[in-house]
Amino acid sequence: MAVMQSRDTRSFVAGESLAAAQFHFVTLENDGTVDLADADAENCIGVLLNAPASGEAATVAISGKVMVEAGGTIAAGAEVVTNTAGEAVTLTASSSATAVTMGYALEAAVDGQIMAIELIQGGNTSDQS
Repeated sequence: MAVMQSRDTRSFVAGESLAAAQFHFVTLENDGTVDLADADAENCIGVLLNAPASGEAATVAISGKVMVEAGGTIAAGAEVVTNTAGEAVTLTASSSATAVTMGYALEAAVDGQIMAIELIQGGNTSDQS
């Protein structure tokens, strides 16, 4: 069962409606707002914990054990990255050469399941060589 603990959170302004994006990865934009992660394996600021409308406060976990929605089958211990829907997916050899690891799966999950990961946001570019 996915649970959160010992997480570090920050508040940002939602740059777009994130009403359907709770427990998805978000990115920090140039204007200081956060948007849903929309590129494979991109660098994210963290995981959205609430569901704000555009312009409202977005609570984002930036480290710790957090819940995120799985975008496919993930094994416990797998290195996870984001997909184009802001969901967690397993890092694979076909992931972008500049894939940014967002954490490690603390449990196995299937597509659409809310799962626990250890979030290690920030500059974790994976070596695909």
